[in-house]
Amino acid sequence: MAAPSTRGQSGTAALLLSPFLALFAAVTLAPLLYAAWLSLFTTRTSGLGFGGVESVFAGWDNYGRALADPEFRDGFLVVAAYCAVYIPVMIGGALVLALLLDSGLAKARSFFQLALFLPHAVPGLIAALIWVYLYTPGLSPVVDLLQSADLHVDFLSADNAVLSAANIAVWEWTGYNMVIFYAALQAVPRETLDAAKVDGAGAVRTALSVKLPMIRSAVTLAVLFTVIGSIQLFTEPKVIYNASTAIGSSWTPNMYVQTAAFQNNDFGLAAAASLLIALFAAALSFVVTRISRRGSQP
Repeated sequence: MAAPSTRGQSGTAALLLSPFLALFAAVTLAPLLYAAWLSLFTTRTSGLGFGGVESVFAGWDNYGRALADPEFRDGFLVVAAYCAVYIPVMIGGALVLALLLDSGLAKARSFFQLALFLPHAVPGLIAALIWVYLYTPGLSPVVDLLQSADLHVDFLSADNAVLSAANIAVWEWTGYNMVIFYAALQAVPRETLDAAKVDGAGAVRTALSVKLPMIRSAVTLAVLFTVIGSIQLFTEPKVIYNASTAIGSSWTPNMYVQTAAFQNNDFGLAAAASLLIALFAAALSFVVTRISRRGSQP
């Protein structure tokens, strides 16, 4: 009698999962397979340019070209510098804000949650445009104020472009992750916090020794998603590029892919580079997950 029941449950599960699996195959697997196929070909002109363009099988040549291109490799260095600034500031700021809201000293929690979350409700492109306006000399009241104080800062220069892009992302995502951390803090058992108070732990000690370890999984998940999103960095640097000549059109890996595909019409190279980015993101996600699991073990 158990076997038919098991088969029935499996059939029900398969039926419920089929819409997701069909959509996943259509919007994820199929584009990946097409990109993998496209990456194996390149386009060449024939007949001294008068014979048209033909698609030629290139094997792994496009992957070698991407890896050998210093612009593509330098893009990962830009992303690394961006992550070194953005992730600690954003995650740390979100944690501090969440702990403050969870503390007994916080007032008007709902108001501050909404106020801090509102920047995330602004579309990323609009947010980048707003900040580029604030970065542009002659337009920005912030730049004018700094210049009146004899402080000359070029936010759109090559030296400051990474900081400018990271600042936009911090403004966008701090409130979002703060809400996640605050929700995780609400799940911390109150009796555990009461026991810490009875043992004489103050607010800071309770936050560092009790609350933070108990929301480790939420912090790890936020860091993982942030790392994946950082590798896909595109919107902020693209808007900065359009407003400044200090950075190139292939400043980040995703900008390199866009330039190869839509400016140079080299779709094979663009497909190979995009798959290399995806593999790098998967490997980095695996490393972050392993480190977090190792850190959570007693």
